[in-house]
Order: sequence, then C-alpha cells, then structure tokens
Amino acid sequence: MKTMLNAMRKKDSGIPCELLPIFEDILNKHGGGHECDKAFSEAMEKHLSKEQRCRLFESNGGCMGTGRDKERKIFALEHAHMALDERLAVFAETFGRQAVLNGDNTISVTFTCSHRYHKVARDKGKVFPLPPIESYFERCAGGRLYELQKALGVALKIKSVDTSSLSRNFDNPVVYTFEIAD
Repeated sequence: MKTMLNAMRKKDSGIPCELLPIFEDILNKHGGGHECDKAFSEAMEKHLSKEQRCRLFESNGGCMGTGRDKERKIFALEHAHMALDERLAVFAETFGRQAVLNGDNTISVTFTCSHRYHKVARDKGKVFPLPPIESYFERCAGGRLYELQKALGVALKIKSVDTSSLSRNFDNPVVYTFEIAD
C-alpha cells in the first residue's frame, strides 16, 4: 500500500491532497499486511470514486508481477502482424484467458482469480481480513490490464469490473472490460 500512497501523492493522480492524511494514518497505524490492505481498501472505497480507484490500479494493480513478461514480449513480437481480434484468439489459447474484442472498441476478459480472495473465501478455517470485494477485483483488473498491454501491444484503460457472478458462486469468473486507448 506504500506504493499506492506514493501514486496518490503525485500531482496528476487526481486525488485531493486533503484525503492523503487518511491513507497515511492507515499505513502508520497498521504498517502493512492483511489488516492494512483491508483498511486501506475500505478507505479507498469510501473516499475515492470508482474512476479514481481504477486510474490508480491501472498503474499499481495487483498481480502485476513480471514472471511471464518474457513470454508476453515474445508473444507480442510474434503476433504483431495479426489483427487485434486474431491476436486475442491466440492470446486466449496461449495464456488461458478468455478475451474478446467487442464492437465498441473494448476488450472483455473473463478471469477466475485463484489467489488470496478466492482461497480465503473457500477456506472458512482461516481468518484473514479481506478487503472489499469491489476494490479487490478492481486491483486485480490492473494486473489483467498489465498482461494484456504487454502481450497485445495496445494501450488500455479499465472500463468496468463485473463481480456480479460471484454472488451466485464464488468460483465464477469476474468479467473485466478494458477500453482501447487512442
């Protein structure tokens, strides 16, 4: 969350300066870990608009690790000659992500997160404070955006995060929609 706070402090972040002490206090009180993540995420949901959160997560999303960056870059180079819808089809086969080019210049990705939120939700014996579901998966959208941009070579922005399927079954996928930036 320190990285997120640093992103909020930037002049072009769109986050009002008067809100920063709220987030600074959370970091000072909790220092880090699950409790800090939960409190920070709750404060983000309370004090920031969905658009503000998504703009922050575009550059500081979860699961943005570079472990597969070499594969993504090779993929981008090998498939650069293809039309975007064709690249998306090959991307889905290669990386196991359902990704579709929509008629409104957006890309939808259906993704089931197998990380902390899902694991903890299934394992009732463990007690970790979980961040609010919306902001957790908005953060996850930042990771999906990162991998798509690397593999497809296109600039994207988070348009929406649909978590409604989780209310029926927590193992259902989340649908992320990204706008193709000009």
